[in-house]
Amino acid sequence: MHMNDLLCYLNGEYTPISQAKVSVLDRGFIFGDGIYEVVPVYGRRLFRFDEHMARLNRSLSKLRIGNPHSDHEWLALCRRLLASVADATGSDDLLVYIQVTRGVAPRDHVMPPGLTPTVFMMVNPMKPATAEQRHQGVSCVTARDFRWERGDIKSISLLGNVLARQISADRGALETIMFRDGWLTEAAASNVWIVHEGALLGPPKSEHMLEGIRVELLHELCEEYSIAYNLRPISEADVLAADEVMLSSATKEILPVTRIDGEGVGHGALRGKPGPVYARLYEAYQQAKLTMSL
Repeated sequence: MHMNDLLCYLNGEYTPISQAKVSVLDRGFIFGDGIYEVVPVYGRRLFRFDEHMARLNRSLSKLRIGNPHSDHEWLALCRRLLASVADATGSDDLLVYIQVTRGVAPRDHVMPPGLTPTVFMMVNPMKPATAEQRHQGVSCVTARDFRWERGDIKSISLLGNVLARQISADRGALETIMFRDGWLTEAAASNVWIVHEGALLGPPKSEHMLEGIRVELLHELCEEYSIAYNLRPISEADVLAADEVMLSSATKEILPVTRIDGEGVGHGALRGKPGPVYARLYEAYQQAKLTMSL
């Protein structure tokens, strides 16, 4: 089916995407005043749903928007929409997109009290990494992190991320790895990890970067598979000298980076190739998909 023919959810109604309408005075349209979540679905089962709902709640709280639904209600909405779209597309691996804006009001920067949030949901087919990307690894470029200071909010105001991702697209790379004052934050649409002496390392949690759902997941997998794990400040030099570099996100799961700014990642015979820690974590992730979905 064409994407526009698929059902979406908007403010209590299920309707084809082509027929869904939002007011031009919605603060999401005017100001980007809202948040979103993307929940992966494997075999029609929602992956790490509770963790995604916890982050949705955190983002709403930081923007002072009341959550329009309980976790149980969100689950019911997701499942009903999933059943419709999965049947229509014949696909069992999908992505549920949830967006909540502050609502409709006359244009004014001040947050008006008492608005009814706008709730929009749709389901997209999963576009997983290709076998070639997993076997060969992917290329990334580096850039200064020029986005706003509140990267911890999963805001629909994504212009900075759009500009950052375009930097890599213009150079034929998959992602843009960003640094703020010489320290690693994240990529345009991914968390970034390095491996040093067999340990998986990521930057510490801060307001400059989103707390990816896979941050805690990878911590759990490292404990289960006896891989050392630590969150600490990581310099640009650390990234460029790393034994392995990886990306993680809802769609990428975990993906090896084998070239950065045209240079191979790693050392010796493994330079420019996916490394052993990635291989172990990828297999662990596939097992987690079978046990952590509902």
